[in-house]
Amino acid sequence: MSMQIPFNMMMSSSFWSILQTSYFSTSSVANKIVPKNLKGRKTSASDWLTRQLNDPYVKLAKFRQFRARSAFKLLEINEKHNILKPGQVVLECGAAPGAWTQVAVSGVNSLPQDINKPQGTVVAVDILAVHSLPGAVMLGGKDFTQQGTQQHILKVLQGKKIDVILSDMAPNATGTKDLDHEVIIELAYSALRFAIQHSALQATFLCKIWEGHRDRTFISDVEKFYKTVKVVKPPASRSDSSEKFILGKMFCGVGVK
Repeated sequence: MSMQIPFNMMMSSSFWSILQTSYFSTSSVANKIVPKNLKGRKTSASDWLTRQLNDPYVKLAKFRQFRARSAFKLLEINEKHNILKPGQVVLECGAAPGAWTQVAVSGVNSLPQDINKPQGTVVAVDILAVHSLPGAVMLGGKDFTQQGTQQHILKVLQGKKIDVILSDMAPNATGTKDLDHEVIIELAYSALRFAIQHSALQATFLCKIWEGHRDRTFISDVEKFYKTVKVVKPPASRSDSSEKFILGKMFCGVGVK
């Protein structure tokens, strides 16, 4: 007999901790699955498929009804740094397919899941189409870097200041490391500029970048506006990935630091 587990229980930190220790290991896979019918596929495609089939986070994402394994990156960051709280206003940039959005909706109680806690707001934007999600305003097919999209976001927020800006924006990788780094840094700066203009005092900024020569400059610019800035790489972020996340906490406002 199968048992349905309520989604809000799945999102609780206690359930997450139990599941981590009792049901699966993220460090190894006892019996590696080798995909069949790989004839004619490129080596890179075969390697990707093998990795997906053996990735415990992919399996757990399906079990917990997340839209992607990336949900665990935000879950792990939030577990350690406590960035999502009931009642907050969250803007998520680069939201597709909506896994981070699911975490945000639960974290700020925007559905609301608990009527005894403050109800938050989640606005999620992506240049790709994205399916709707209860508890969030999903703006799919919208390029965040365009002024029209940013005006649309402000209209949705109706004057509310933002407590948390999450950016998981990334370009389609070309394979040329320096070029990909330049593009993702420009996306990061677009999120930072918006955060500086529209964040509430003490707000949080979390942004993905790929390693490269402009890292230090970008981090220094974040430090001009946030009291504490850290570079974080959660366990769910693959060890061979160049991605890392810049976490700025306690927004100081403009011209304060």
